[in-house]
Amino acid sequence: MTDIRFYHLTKTPEDQALPQIAMKAMQSGGRVVVRAADEGRVDSLNDALWTFRADVFLPHGTKDDGYAEQQPIWLTAGNDNPNGAKTLILAAGCQTDDLTGFDLCCIMLDGRDEAGVEAARGKWKAYKEAGHTISYWQQTDKGWEKKA
Repeated sequence: MTDIRFYHLTKTPEDQALPQIAMKAMQSGGRVVVRAADEGRVDSLNDALWTFRADVFLPHGTKDDGYAEQQPIWLTAGNDNPNGAKTLILAAGCQTDDLTGFDLCCIMLDGRDEAGVEAARGKWKAYKEAGHTISYWQQTDKGWEKKA
């Protein structure tokens, strides 16, 4: 079963938080697929990974870059996993029912999008009933805090 973590954004925008989560996943030795709701969001996240921090390089690519199988982080608006990633990050507004092949799925929630938060509650219930390990993380002034 997949370990699923819900990340509730309440302090910073996704463009600042998602690269941090991708970096941690990559540092643990794995490849990452980041799925966005559309190509415009893929472009925005691509820019965010390039400009995340001056002291950090997050190697990544999109279909425009090619060489998908060589990219440690792959950004897509599709259901592909061409780099063989074991970690899936779902950008805010992006959903999937197929977690086949992923050990970890990180779901980003924009705290300003009440409909998105409500949809995530439904997903939480469905994932839990399916037997996945579920956790909820919320931004605080001190960083990410795991909630019970």
